[in-house]
Amino acid sequence: MISFSQENDIIVKESKYRKFDVNEIRRDFPILERKVNGKPLVYFDNAATTQKPNVVIDSMTHYYRYENANIHRGLHFLSEVATEQYENSRLKVKEFINAMSASEIILTKGTTDGINLLANTMCRADLLNEGDEIIISHMEHHANIVPWQLLCDRKKTKLVVIPIDDNGELMMDEYKKLISPRTKLVSIVHTSNTLGTVNPIKEIIEIAHKNNIPVIVDGAQAVGHQKIDVQELDCDYFVFSGHKLFGPTGIGVLYGKAELLNKLPPYQGGGDMIRTVTFEKTTYEDIPNKFEAGTPNIVGGIGLGVAIKYLNMFNFQDISRHENELLQYATEKMILIDGLRIIGTAKNKASVISFTIDGIHPYDLGTIIDTDGVALRTGHHCTQPLMKRFNVPATARASFSFYNTIDEIDVFINALNKAIKMFR
Repeated sequence: MISFSQENDIIVKESKYRKFDVNEIRRDFPILERKVNGKPLVYFDNAATTQKPNVVIDSMTHYYRYENANIHRGLHFLSEVATEQYENSRLKVKEFINAMSASEIILTKGTTDGINLLANTMCRADLLNEGDEIIISHMEHHANIVPWQLLCDRKKTKLVVIPIDDNGELMMDEYKKLISPRTKLVSIVHTSNTLGTVNPIKEIIEIAHKNNIPVIVDGAQAVGHQKIDVQELDCDYFVFSGHKLFGPTGIGVLYGKAELLNKLPPYQGGGDMIRTVTFEKTTYEDIPNKFEAGTPNIVGGIGLGVAIKYLNMFNFQDISRHENELLQYATEKMILIDGLRIIGTAKNKASVISFTIDGIHPYDLGTIIDTDGVALRTGHHCTQPLMKRFNVPATARASFSFYNTIDEIDVFINALNKAIKMFR
């Protein structure tokens, strides 16, 4: 089991990467040892939030026990220690996604907060105006729909939607046709939280950039499953949440190219984002401080940095290989179940399976298999337009992470079959 030290560091073996052993990894996550309804917990709700390793939990407890202080403005010892840890986390994020500078890393409350920040500041900067168009896709999370609708209401802009096919893949030819002189922004999900579809993000960005259109990438479901390089992608903005990355809730990241962030006005006013204040005029700090008003989620930022350091111990190829094995095994088992329909069968897919079973409402299914300790997500998954596209009111969703096992999938399949017998 990995242990936390007072220096907020992780004990790492001499080799570059830790050997991938799922049973050893599971010992890092204390919640996986608990029982639910007398059964071992099978946690398949990772697309909603991931579990936290001991090092993240311990780092946050350590901060509150020994280092709790406000950051940036204090000259005393505790404030300096807390500030250093918080800003070190910003550096870890910068390195994790390969941003050019730590100043391009805005620490937010999460993906939703990051997209709202962009929508609000772009609106105030008059970067989007009457008649302009914003391209999104049919598989977007509500967090990448509603902020733009609010902007459209204020600025009389228009949302244009890339359609998807029956497999849940973007219709790229249609995307190209949608781009016009009126297109001023593309805001697109990297990996669908409902379908598991991994979109061809680099190609999407290249097409947009040929037309001088900036691109926002919703990376919430991508960062925990594949290596992200924002410079290689050449995205203009990239947003994600810490809690999808084995870190705490209430902390997230907005990456933006410095030249673009510098053109945006402040999002909120208050402490830490100001340079000078008089009753006549206020001047503002440079990025990233310009967008970080008030006391931030300090312990969340520290926990996010530790989560990234933990994840960096592993080779992402090992993580992807294991999760693909889980996805393939579960898919092969599920398609044998009579009346089960998988929603989302893209060729390039993350470890997410949304499904329905004839004659059983997803809510009933989720409640029943919970009695066997299996945690699924049921509902529309904040993708109501996608549910309408596939003509279903809701789905059940199993989403896997690198600490899940084949044995857990067997428990899940048995629980599904037991539930079906109750209704037939």
